[in-house]
Amino acid sequence: MTAKPAGPPDGGWGWVVAAAAFLVNGLSYGLLRSLGLALPALAEHFDRSAQDTAWVSALALAVQQAASPVGSALSTRWGSRPVVMVGGVLTSLGFVFSAFAGSLLHLYLGLGLLAGSGWALAFAPALGTLSRYFSRRRVLAVGLALTGNGVSSLLLAPALQLLLDTFGWRGALLLLGAITLHLTPCGALLRPLALPGDSPSPPRGPVAALGLGLFTRRAFAVFALATALIGGGYFVPYVHLAPHALDRGLGGYGAALVVAVAAVGDAGARLVCGWLADQGWVPLPRLLAVFGGLTGLGLLAVGLVPATESEEGWGRPLLAAAGAYGLSAGAYAPLVFGVLPGLVGLGGVVQATGLVMMLMSLGGLLGPPLSGFLRDKTGDFTASFLVCSSLILSGSVIYTGLPGALPTCRRRASPPATPPPERGELLPALQVALLSPGGPQATPDTTC
Repeated sequence: MTAKPAGPPDGGWGWVVAAAAFLVNGLSYGLLRSLGLALPALAEHFDRSAQDTAWVSALALAVQQAASPVGSALSTRWGSRPVVMVGGVLTSLGFVFSAFAGSLLHLYLGLGLLAGSGWALAFAPALGTLSRYFSRRRVLAVGLALTGNGVSSLLLAPALQLLLDTFGWRGALLLLGAITLHLTPCGALLRPLALPGDSPSPPRGPVAALGLGLFTRRAFAVFALATALIGGGYFVPYVHLAPHALDRGLGGYGAALVVAVAAVGDAGARLVCGWLADQGWVPLPRLLAVFGGLTGLGLLAVGLVPATESEEGWGRPLLAAAGAYGLSAGAYAPLVFGVLPGLVGLGGVVQATGLVMMLMSLGGLLGPPLSGFLRDKTGDFTASFLVCSSLILSGSVIYTGLPGALPTCRRRASPPATPPPERGELLPALQVALLSPGGPQATPDTTC
């Protein structure tokens, strides 16, 4: 019987787990972010509106996040390794099934239900396992894993556009099915790790396996409300950043460049923010609120960028706004999962990760279709990005209710009382007090 380590190893095989989580993140959220490039082709082929085709990505996001607690519960019961491997197979089958779709309903079932379920079994268990391998470098490790989103978007956005131009949307989806099958070997790398405090037997019952009891903790309840609001706007650019660039006058490769620029900023910011958070200079809840607010402002800038006159300028204002959004959104992402061990403890971090994904699914389900509806009514995505930025800013304000999110004043220890002067020393003491600059002053007893 192998003895349990004293705590997370903070390295070793943990870096292999980080690499596996990096690929899982890239083949889930990174692919979802680039998938918006295929929506105009789907809308044209099936002669449907932007709102209707947006449901393809929206359902994939919503199912992936809503079913994440199920993935966490299954990994708690049987381990993360087999659950993630099965998730890779389901995701691949979803893309292959969708490649032969005869209607949008088939795409809803293939990409939305089947591929979304596979992603749900892969993402939360992989990220939760990674959090168990690290302590002092946890946010950096999570940030490294989450850069898979940006790196994958950087590579897949132009590659997907090339596949669409060369093979059409059916051939592109078929090839993506082969690519997403690589989630299965990623799952095989998730070696189980036993830690002190782990339950000797798997939890039983829906409340204990799913971790629903975490909502009784005030800090996690505040975090949950804010995260659900932010989810309503956070995933709109995943679906509609590329179509927004097309509406602003850029061609297909220009829109892919906008997605790529956002991805570069996203990937770089996740690493830098992960390193910064691990230094302990600023409390994690405070960083979470700040970068959440900056993400909302970045999306506000993306929505207000005017249309470009020609493709020759490559839409420089939109590129700059997309880069600013990518930097802020990338810095926010690792903090969402980095604060969880402080809120729920290391033993509940896998279940908490699944619940966070479920909370964001509420926004992932409603945000993109609402964005498509506003686009159909107004003619562009300006109103869509304004609404999603307001949701993110609202959630960031709620984050300030977390412990440590705001500076607090603490009472400073009072100096020891001095005995009163003797009779003969009373006059000199009064003279010193009265002749000192500013006269007699009171020493404050609080500091912020």
